[in-house]
Amino acid sequence: MSKIKTAFFCQHCGTQYAKWQGQCNACKQWNTIVEELIQKDEKQTWKTTTSNESKRAPKPLKVGDIDSAQEIRMDSFDGELNRVLGGGIVPGSLILLGGEPGIGKSTLLLQISLRLPYKTLYVSGEESQKQIKMRAERITAKTDNCYILTETKTQNIFRSITEIAPDIVIIDSIQTLHTDYIESSPGSISQIRECTAELIKFAKETNVPVLLIGHITKDGTIAGPKILEHMVDTVLQFEGDRNHVYRILRSLKNRFGSTAELGIYEMLGSGLREVANPSEILISHRGEELSGTAIACTLEGMRPLMIEIQALVSTAVYGTPQRSTTGYNAKRLNMILAVLEKRAGFRLGTKDVFLNITGGITVDDPAIDLAVVAAILSSNEDIPIGEGYCFAGEVGLSGEIRPVNRVDQRIQEAEKLGFTTIFVSKYNKISLKNTQIRVKLVSKIEDVAGELFG
Repeated sequence: MSKIKTAFFCQHCGTQYAKWQGQCNACKQWNTIVEELIQKDEKQTWKTTTSNESKRAPKPLKVGDIDSAQEIRMDSFDGELNRVLGGGIVPGSLILLGGEPGIGKSTLLLQISLRLPYKTLYVSGEESQKQIKMRAERITAKTDNCYILTETKTQNIFRSITEIAPDIVIIDSIQTLHTDYIESSPGSISQIRECTAELIKFAKETNVPVLLIGHITKDGTIAGPKILEHMVDTVLQFEGDRNHVYRILRSLKNRFGSTAELGIYEMLGSGLREVANPSEILISHRGEELSGTAIACTLEGMRPLMIEIQALVSTAVYGTPQRSTTGYNAKRLNMILAVLEKRAGFRLGTKDVFLNITGGITVDDPAIDLAVVAAILSSNEDIPIGEGYCFAGEVGLSGEIRPVNRVDQRIQEAEKLGFTTIFVSKYNKISLKNTQIRVKLVSKIEDVAGELFG
């Protein structure tokens, strides 16, 4: 076996050093010098099952000659995960799942592996087989196709893969793996990059998808080098509060689908339950009408959601009024308050304004602006909004209600959930006919205030 040689390179300017140091002498950047492998053994880290190497040799093709048939995806038997991935798991892809400690990453992938009809290899470097068995017993779905392996060395993992020949490989987690070709501790930049490169080579040559679990730092980013996210095909983020039961699965990067989709789960004792109708958790069921509450119709990818906007307007106790938001852009709230002050004549400059989106989600859709305005005015006037009212419109700087995209789908969702009236911009082109819901067309904030409060 040939001797392994490493060197240290600056990731900013590429200058080579014999040993690590804090600052690069060439570009004067701090903490940019990392260890790189410059020579390693030529021995293969895994053995491909295909003997004919010529089949995998890439050949240049004209664009018109490339087969445009849609990639066949593997069903994960999880509707929320399929939606976020864009229709299922693509064979030969690498999927990275990150999230807070204890949020449910291992539970989600173990639950999926127990449901799959494919042969699955679940590799854990953090828990023993007995610990995984205890978690598996809590999950109702059972299968005989899931194999559990507790190993951190990639050479041993590939040896087990050769013996079992799985259809899907799950790694928990990438920060615990290490390879013989890098003489550093697991979790270091060099180990993460080299282990991921070996898994990518395995996935692309065997067409077997690999799902990786990744740790995150205190800043909320995935631990390790940023190149890790560039190397994989899909990056998923598992969000939520450990003190609450609901979890949100987002796509930060997806080479095979949209990044605007959203998956919602409920954490139960028997595992994670898919929430098919998110509006059931985002709208509170109250017996009496309260001021400062409005329902907005937003879109997350292809999915329409009805969310509840809560606002509290009170007289400022201190000299400077407070502006606080949860789940909504604070700068956009300041803009809306300025529009209400300048264009509509509502005196809110001396009052505290607190805004909250229920359910713990963050929404960037400008179509919820109209609901924000309605909730603020309702709290300011202390007059509740009718229970069957909802809103979908963007507020412009001149006080006009601007049209939003896919308004027909929003109206259909509001009608399906039992709302009787929806406020939209009169500049929207609505093609729906024979709808039971009443569509109120408004052009300015004053029109909305007149309809709601007289």
